[in-house]
Amino acid sequence: MLQLNNLICRPGAKKNKKRVGRGTSSGFGKTCGRGHKGQKSRSGGTKGLRFEGGQTPLYRRLPKRGFKNYPFKKDYTIINVADLNDYEGEVDKQALGVGGLLKILGQGEIKKALTVKADKFSAQAKKKIEAAGGQCLT
Repeated sequence: MLQLNNLICRPGAKKNKKRVGRGTSSGFGKTCGRGHKGQKSRSGGTKGLRFEGGQTPLYRRLPKRGFKNYPFKKDYTIINVADLNDYEGEVDKQALGVGGLLKILGQGEIKKALTVKADKFSAQAKKKIEAAGGQCLT
């Protein structure tokens, strides 16, 4: 019967950590498998992944290309028109519990006349809100 106290690991599933510097009889005493002297025998003795033996590395030989927009990117919280049916009267960021920029998109139908305050509206959302008798304020 299989129980927690008689589970056995498959052979090779558990491997002991290599313990170095524990005497000559262990096979990893003295130099601990690092050989004699030189950069690789020292602690921190690697040059890193991008080091190419002293020649100019590839990432510096290739030209820079394109434009990075991340410092200027604007992240909008998106709400669809159908989600506004749960609210009454005036709907703004505080009523929706949104921090930052808010954009209203036109997916779904709106059944009430609401005054909606947001940073941006899609053309379709604006048309649907005003057709229901509401207002779009930016």
